[in-house]
Amino acid sequence: MLIGELSRQTGVSERLLRYYERADLIHAERRANGYREYDDQTVETVRRVRALLAVGLPTRVIRQVLPCTHDAATLHPCPGVLTSLRDQLDILDQRAAELETARRLLRRTIAATEDTAGQAPTPGARTPSPH
Repeated sequence: MLIGELSRQTGVSERLLRYYERADLIHAERRANGYREYDDQTVETVRRVRALLAVGLPTRVIRQVLPCTHDAATLHPCPGVLTSLRDQLDILDQRAAELETARRLLRRTIAATEDTAGQAPTPGARTPSPH
């Protein structure tokens, strides 16, 4: 199938499919005219790539994990895969902790601003002269 048909069947743009090919996530044969020709299995591969992206895996990890996928949610125990997945989980946990810290600080800033909102002069208002 040509890239347009793959795009229609998967709901993924042609541009993104080309990126997946450059990232070595999917593969195409080339016709004599240079057009990409994908086999029917590529539809399922693209769906697996999308599922793995949805759980937060970067393409470099997906490239390693993809040959071990059984379906969108199940992996075979290939060497190094669990280590890569655990490493990625650690990265996501760290990001979550950083986001939680940022949320706490923002909540404190909002609360402090609300507490002083009644005390602040309105923008454009004149301040009374001391004389």
